Amino acid sequence: MGEVSPGSVPGGTRRDLGDPLPSQGGPAAAHGGASTGYGVALGRGDAEGAEHGTPTIYDVARVAGVSIASVSRVLNGRRNPLPDTRERVERAVAELGFIPDGAARALSGRLKEVVGVVIRRPEVTVSADGIFEDEETSLQFTDLITRGIEVAAQRRDFNLLVSSVGLGPADTRRIFALAGKSDGLILHDRVLDPEQVHRLGQQVPVVTLAGLPTPGAVNVSSDNRAGMAELTRHLVRDHGYRALAYLGGHADSPDNLARRAAFEEQVAADGARFVCGLPWQGNYTAAGGARVIENLLASGDSLPQVIACANDQTALGVIYALVRHGIDVPGGVAVTGFDDIPVARHLHPQLPTVRQPITDLGATAFETLYAMITDAGQLRNDVTLPTRLVRRESCGCPPTTMPRTVRQP
Repeated sequence: MGEVSPGSVPGGTRRDLGDPLPSQGGPAAAHGGASTGYGVALGRGDAEGAEHGTPTIYDVARVAGVSIASVSRVLNGRRNPLPDTRERVERAVAELGFIPDGAARALSGRLKEVVGVVIRRPEVTVSADGIFEDEETSLQFTDLITRGIEVAAQRRDFNLLVSSVGLGPADTRRIFALAGKSDGLILHDRVLDPEQVHRLGQQVPVVTLAGLPTPGAVNVSSDNRAGMAELTRHLVRDHGYRALAYLGGHADSPDNLARRAAFEEQVAADGARFVCGLPWQGNYTAAGGARVIENLLASGDSLPQVIACANDQTALGVIYALVRHGIDVPGGVAVTGFDDIPVARHLHPQLPTVRQPITDLGATAFETLYAMITDAGQLRNDVTLPTRLVRRESCGCPPTTMPRTVRQP
């Protein structure tokens, strides 16, 4: 079967990014301006506006579409900047009539060209037979996001400091210490509470990933509700399932809460039965998903027709545990995920899921933070990326044919 898009993402105060990412170009030309390189179209009036005051190194960076550090290196003749970078900076300098001063020359010493990335350390949960005991060393979703951040950072000549933390006081102190070594921070799912994020944002620019909208920070996330609602309609309306359970992620995760709420609301709207309760609480890991199924079967509870998992990683464990107990997927129980990590399409049966642009989340988080760093911490609007339904076998859809790669002689 093909892939289905849930449609446009609601707007409001958030900026929807259905258009290409900043690093991939964008619609700047259609607005009569030039791309700045971080998602803002610089119109003719911006360049002309600099003529009415004294143009700054920030103006040069915006017009050239490079980092402030890159401008400083060109102006000071340091570290042999790339020819293209040098040409763009020199052209912007000439266009704006910029005259370097002492402050501009000192700027490179103040900018560390380092961004801190803080991820939530996974809980170690081992299933009965220990099959997932090394799972914490393979963080597929987190690794994909970090890769997106890294690639975007390298384009700006920035480096990353990555730290994994738990939720204790010592971990909080580590995060605040990291702020002193970085130009800004990207925080993964709820590593700090909103008050702590607000306090941290007073020290350095902060972007949160899949967090709660918080004063002093910008949040980047996917449209969880639209994606989960579309998946649920597919399960109930297209397949006719009448009893559906949601196997959750971290209980305090905004993503998990949004997905669960959308799932429950759509199940009720379509007149089906929502199966819930404490036994269905997972933790975003395959081991956690397998443990839930093992406990339910051990207690003698009957399983619903569908188990919609908070993420693909959880679904891996659910399918493993079901098959281990001789329960056919999807003949006995249908299983779905959320994320579309690469392994989802290689499972047997293939896993239907809601695809969110994982690496783009990381790239967008960096570009947003970079804009804040180079604009004296000026906050941007929260960003919501679109999601889309991917239909595959383990919900009852026919198998898809994977494209074969033919090696050229």
